[in-house]
Amino acid sequence: MTQPLARSYDFICFGDEVPGILAIVTAAREYRRRTNSFPRSLVMFKANSQDGVGGHLVRGRLAYLDRSSVPLNIRQRYQLGDFGDPPTIYQEFLTRVGVGKVSLDPDRANTVLRQMLSEAGVDILSRIDVDSLILDGRRIQGIRLKRGEIYLGKQFIDCTVNAELAQMAGVEKLPGFARLGLPDSELSVTLIFETQGLSSQTLRSLEDAYLKRFTNPNDAEAQSWLDVASGQNPDFKQQLVRDLYYPDGRLKRMDIGSDYIDIYGEALPIAYHAFRGTPMDLAASGSILDNANVAILPGSHRLSWNGLLFFVTAAEAEALARNGAKPTARMLEEMSFIDRWYRSLGATSVKAASELYIRHAGNIGGALEPLPGAQMMAGGLSVHEGLGSFGYAFDARGGIDGLQDRAITVGAPDPNFKKPLFNIGMRHALLRDFPNLAVLGPASGFDGNSSTAGRIVEYNVGVGQAIGIAACLAVLTNREMNRFSNTEIRNVLAATGRLPKLYGVYDPEETARVALFEKLMGVPIYTV
Repeated sequence: MTQPLARSYDFICFGDEVPGILAIVTAAREYRRRTNSFPRSLVMFKANSQDGVGGHLVRGRLAYLDRSSVPLNIRQRYQLGDFGDPPTIYQEFLTRVGVGKVSLDPDRANTVLRQMLSEAGVDILSRIDVDSLILDGRRIQGIRLKRGEIYLGKQFIDCTVNAELAQMAGVEKLPGFARLGLPDSELSVTLIFETQGLSSQTLRSLEDAYLKRFTNPNDAEAQSWLDVASGQNPDFKQQLVRDLYYPDGRLKRMDIGSDYIDIYGEALPIAYHAFRGTPMDLAASGSILDNANVAILPGSHRLSWNGLLFFVTAAEAEALARNGAKPTARMLEEMSFIDRWYRSLGATSVKAASELYIRHAGNIGGALEPLPGAQMMAGGLSVHEGLGSFGYAFDARGGIDGLQDRAITVGAPDPNFKKPLFNIGMRHALLRDFPNLAVLGPASGFDGNSSTAGRIVEYNVGVGQAIGIAACLAVLTNREMNRFSNTEIRNVLAATGRLPKLYGVYDPEETARVALFEKLMGVPIYTV
């Protein structure tokens, strides 16, 4: 009987999301820095590498990057750039891709990620179909594929959005927002699309025309469009019109930057839904065209749109993640209407991404140190432990179905909180009972509503940089990855000139509100 082929590696990254790729590159580089030789490293994932390497930033074509949000006074105090002081390896990635402010060309990102993997001696294996894991107790030893090969490893990083490798190993995964008492509720998923032929100035002119019409009560046709977009609900119609204005009475016009367009008002979405014949209600319609984040890409009037949201349950998000994030027939049908509408505005080409952007698909249980939202609001770790700093809103794009009602039922504060700015650690991505496995990304050990801020790539790259160093040290010192403290990794970053400035902010009043909200919703309270 022929024995199956077994290949041995030091580090295996399961999934090809950018935080995982940069984590394994960090591990390989740190290994080489210490030993003068590269380790054996492997990135393995379900998708076809010929379609691109880099998860939802590349195949999902999420070109508009969500960057760290740092208040002006903090930036001035610490002499920081627009987005603070990002993780060293993330800044390297952005520089090599050629990102100006927030716009990332997915094709160029694919090239750069392949280069970084190649330079670090990391193998790529795509189109995998896993049969089973080889376990020694709760320690992963290897991954057996259905076609027979076995890939043995010492340290494993799972960077899938649904913690798929961890689930196979027996790690508990809490569906949806189970920690908030909403196990069936999930964040919307997005099908990114690119248009050509529409310039930013054309879009501004179109938006201005719609704003003028929708705010004119004597424009009968525009009022009928508002009726459709509001689902014939007069209160919702009034709200839609009110939301076209800032509190000071100015109309919400788009902001056109060097490589981005931020759309603040809902004039374009109202016009689309009037054309589509559906209300701007995600749960009722199944999809909405939201205020888009638009990346301006290289080429002739080439724009990437993050705004077409689809309603999914927790079970649907998990199923989509396991199915390679492929859009469903229903989503592709909606895309056909998007195609027709944008062409009616002047687009010469409208092309959807091959994969969905899945924001969240549950969280692992059993993290070494679960991270609730209140800890983020309290500024995260101390400056003596922090591995970097990050700021972002608790952004549940499309909303969390049932959250408001449940908050009212349990007497919790209104779940609209300020943006946290916090010092990051890595131990929420490590597991108490699985010593050589890290779960890196939106499925890490976030408690409460922290995953709505913690799902962002830039943040997870900072965590991943630390995980990469911990994985390297685990191999070289024969310790378990989950035994390393944040302080030990911080010391390595500091000694090698990679420790960013730390500027997390403790907001006592807002921390108390978030802590009370999470406690009443069922999350273990964070004690400051």
